[in-house]
Amino acid sequence: MTYRGEVKRIGIAIAASVLAIAAPLSASAASDGLDSYRAQKLNWHECDAGLCADLRVPLDYGDLGKGDITLALSKTVHSGPTSQGSIVINPGGPGESGLTFGWYAAKFLAPAVAREFDFIGFDPRGVGKSAPVTCMTPKQTAQMLAMDASPDTPKEVAQVMRAAARVSKGCLRFSPRVSPYVGTASSAKDLDILRSALGEDRLNWLGFSYGTALGTRYLEDFPDHVGRFVLDGALDPSLNSMQTSAGQSAGFQRAFQNFAASCGARKGCTLGNSAADVTGKVNALLARLDQHPLPTDQGPRLTQALGMSGMLTAMYSTELWKPLSDAIMQALNGDGTGLLELAWQGQEQEGPTKFTSNIQSAYYAIDCWDNPKPPGAAGLGQAAKRWSANAPVPEFAKSIAWSNAPCTSWFAHDPQRPAPTSSSTKTPVLVIGTRSDPATPYEWAQALSSQLPTSTLLTYEGNGHTAYGSGSKCINDLVDRYLLRGTLPAKGTSCPA
Repeated sequence: MTYRGEVKRIGIAIAASVLAIAAPLSASAASDGLDSYRAQKLNWHECDAGLCADLRVPLDYGDLGKGDITLALSKTVHSGPTSQGSIVINPGGPGESGLTFGWYAAKFLAPAVAREFDFIGFDPRGVGKSAPVTCMTPKQTAQMLAMDASPDTPKEVAQVMRAAARVSKGCLRFSPRVSPYVGTASSAKDLDILRSALGEDRLNWLGFSYGTALGTRYLEDFPDHVGRFVLDGALDPSLNSMQTSAGQSAGFQRAFQNFAASCGARKGCTLGNSAADVTGKVNALLARLDQHPLPTDQGPRLTQALGMSGMLTAMYSTELWKPLSDAIMQALNGDGTGLLELAWQGQEQEGPTKFTSNIQSAYYAIDCWDNPKPPGAAGLGQAAKRWSANAPVPEFAKSIAWSNAPCTSWFAHDPQRPAPTSSSTKTPVLVIGTRSDPATPYEWAQALSSQLPTSTLLTYEGNGHTAYGSGSKCINDLVDRYLLRGTLPAKGTSCPA
């Protein structure tokens, strides 16, 4: 549910399988026959992520006869003398691996909380080491990321739509068994199996970005098993993929203008003395890249799509704003290396056709299943035109609209339509929104909090994607207090940047 390639902290029997998931699965129906899964013992062993174990879950909760898949787990044991149990953590995506994120959270993100809680990281189904889904080869992935992301001509539109159609077909070709079952609905049920296997009566959850969508689905399906729940960088479950993209289009424009204003006001910024100067140079660079990709030290040339990917990646953290301004200036001088490296960082790529994860496949496999079918090429073109009409950087808006293209030909979709969450949980929930978050706009946090009667909205008056662990002592202290003691901030609390 975030722009393609979200950066880390700072995509016959098959037909029968698709038809088998056409009916929604209620929590009560999904619980039938699951006792052996809930009672399984986790065999923890040492690994690079701390302690690791495998969790056995059904491939298809609607037909247990189809067999099992295995989810990869990690555990970072509490550092203090006593324990309050476990907190399960998800870094976002969809498609982001969380296996090492528990260790990261304990070490850097929430050390005070890690004294009293074990942190459980995991790869959701279809991701990383948990029955990973493959929809594109590395070469196909690199080609798709580099190709024109904002087509201007019928020929370019046709090229985009052909490449998009290959993603869905690739999932069914390379991962036919798993692809129809990697949606958020199944992952939420996996979380309850995990909760039980951990020996916990309630699930404590720390979810960022897409992790708030997965957490919200759990709130709906298992309201009586909700523990301390933090939803940071919230998504609004009432929005479909096009509405989500429209919000992100506006969010990235707002974040870029904040970057441009900051750069223009900073002594030594070579891009200009105002936001208008910086924006003008970026638009000129993108227009140039559309016709003339730039050479780089890494081999591949910097295309317009890769240049935009690098710029959008930098919007996730203010720590990347200075490297971004340097990379833009470098590109204006004829060298695309800096922007390509930022793009690779966001795409989890470390070579021309070498990727460190399967996020580019898993993102589409999860997101396209979760959402209703978006409009075809004509509808995407109309959205691109509307969103870019008054945008400071029109190419950003166009590319975000066209990023929905692979889902236009997806093989199946979750029958549960987007709607406000209807969770009946009585447990207090903490929702966090960042005022200028590019990928999950603040308005979504407001919407989600309004849909959860027991929630409190905590506001960070800053930039960047998500707030907890991003440098605000105010945010960190309040979240720590909630996780450790269950004490929510006062209604209307906000923390300065």
